[in-house]
Amino acid sequence: MSKAFVRDDGDEQEDDDPTPALPAGGKNYVTPAGYARLQAELNHLVRVERPQVVNVVSWAAGNGDRSENGDYIYGKKRLREIDRRLRFLTKRIEQAVVVDPARQENTDQVFFGATVTVLDGDTEFTYSIVGIDEADPGRGRISWVSPLARALLKARTGDSVRVATPGGVRELEILAVEYLSLD
Repeated sequence: MSKAFVRDDGDEQEDDDPTPALPAGGKNYVTPAGYARLQAELNHLVRVERPQVVNVVSWAAGNGDRSENGDYIYGKKRLREIDRRLRFLTKRIEQAVVVDPARQENTDQVFFGATVTVLDGDTEFTYSIVGIDEADPGRGRISWVSPLARALLKARTGDSVRVATPGGVRELEILAVEYLSLD
């Protein structure tokens, strides 16, 4: 059988990245702070982490037998992981459309970058609508492609929106829409 049809354990898998893919034909909207974080991670990998791992692999390769050399084997694996992340970050940065919430003109309506306070039953929740790479539900930052954000988009203060959730359909009342600088 040809080597082309056999998966080697050293082969890379592009779909191992936990970050969701962009919607087909969609743009990679990102806040200025999110863009800066992507750039900082890329720079750290290129200038600090990758050169350190290359040095370790180079040193380990000089020690002779590579088949049982843990430093060499782990180093090569780590280099593949770093290179995959570098390709991912480079693509995301190239596709990025930076949207500054502070420059939003239509501040009474929910768009990308809005911080929305909603009433769900008797409980208030605050969500910021951010880019896919910035989403952190534990901090109230939801991706603009999430079902909740899609339901909130274009709504105004006082509107009620319906959101389909795994627990059933929820009705949320929008209490406030703000455009803050997200750090």
